Amino acid sequence: MTRTGRKQIVLGAYFPGVNHDTVWSDPASGSHIDWESFEHWARTAERGKLDLLFLAEGLRLRTRGGEVFDQDVVGRPDTFTVLAALAAVTGHIGLAGTINSTFNEPYELARKFATLDILSGGRAAWNVLTSSDAPTGENFRRGAYLGHHQRYERAGETLAAVRALWDSWGSDAVVADPASGTFLRDGHVGDFAVAGNQFDIAGRFTTPHSPQGHPVVLQAGESPAGRDFAAASADAIFSRYQKFDEARAFYDDVKARVRKAGRDPDEVRILPSAGVVLGDTDAEARERHEHIHDRQVDPWTSIVLAEMVWNRDLSGYDPDGPLPDVEPTPEAPTWIEGRAPLTQDAHATVAAWRELAQAHGYSLRETVKHVFDRAVFVGTPEHVADEIDRYVQNDASDGFILGSHVSPSGLDEVVDRVVPILQERGVFRTDYTPGATLRENLGLAHPSRFGERRAAVAS
Repeated sequence: MTRTGRKQIVLGAYFPGVNHDTVWSDPASGSHIDWESFEHWARTAERGKLDLLFLAEGLRLRTRGGEVFDQDVVGRPDTFTVLAALAAVTGHIGLAGTINSTFNEPYELARKFATLDILSGGRAAWNVLTSSDAPTGENFRRGAYLGHHQRYERAGETLAAVRALWDSWGSDAVVADPASGTFLRDGHVGDFAVAGNQFDIAGRFTTPHSPQGHPVVLQAGESPAGRDFAAASADAIFSRYQKFDEARAFYDDVKARVRKAGRDPDEVRILPSAGVVLGDTDAEARERHEHIHDRQVDPWTSIVLAEMVWNRDLSGYDPDGPLPDVEPTPEAPTWIEGRAPLTQDAHATVAAWRELAQAHGYSLRETVKHVFDRAVFVGTPEHVADEIDRYVQNDASDGFILGSHVSPSGLDEVVDRVVPILQERGVFRTDYTPGATLRENLGLAHPSRFGERRAAVAS
């Protein structure tokens, strides 16, 4: 497809989550549990005409040596319940929930997302998460977990089954004609049968065709298997690659995989997460960022983050001293549980950290701060708008999922000071299209056209 004109930017917002980036102790931070925080966040995002809200979710509290630690926000309410409530106080913005495909069943997932799509008027989205975390599996009846290959096999079969259930009701299935007494067009509405290595299910789906047909599907795979799964199945891809060159390389790689999967690359959105720190001058923004980053990676947090790599107790080391002189123990029982495991080689990671520390004279804490800096855009509103636009127009992303270190007010500055600049430049909407679904706002094809578009690309 030949592009004409400037790309329109996709913008979403994630609610500050269960990680060290969220400074719950900041005086500006409100509750991460109370309804008022979610409502403020959602209303702010919709005031800025953003495309979607994004809720992450964990199914296990994170522990260190078996005990929950206080860097994390804990106790967040259930994702589906929060999004359903937000549907009632918003009218246009998309509602994306991170729901695990390893520990949920297709029928249940299909019913809940179709219901959210119906109640919101076509604004539901599912971020398909997989899990190979044994401690998380202990919370569920199966009491186990799946290996890397199996979790993507299950995710693929889960998504295929969910889509089959969504398709079991046609858009014209409900007639509801009082004159003839006919409610359904035929007596086989909802019939389905799905069989594979992970599932063998058959029955009748109870939830009618939703406004989008298929709620928008997001995915965030990083491994080759994860990228292939996302390229073959997702409408949008949530990326952690934030530096321009890394983001551009990820963009090119995944778009190539999309085409290889027989799909049109222009119908898959790639959206890195991005922290934003603003100031009236660049110097003020940098100073503010340094203050925030000091709170995100305080001395104790730097030890905990290092322990994720070393997989051992490092509490005896001085965070302002050199890196630990011991080797990592990836083969040992997991010291930090309840979060995504380290995907790269621990020994190689430690070697890279030591090289970085030696080259710059960094302490342990300074090294950790450098490695875990997630503030992508730091500067004046004009500078941040320039950078967002630069990434999108140069195909390093199709937009961003924006976040802040505080909730629920961290998004306010971006909406009030950055979004208007993007609107003035004609690269971001000034209003929503009346009656548009999330799929339409994102410029994605209706699911009924998925097969014919795949065939056209393949030819």
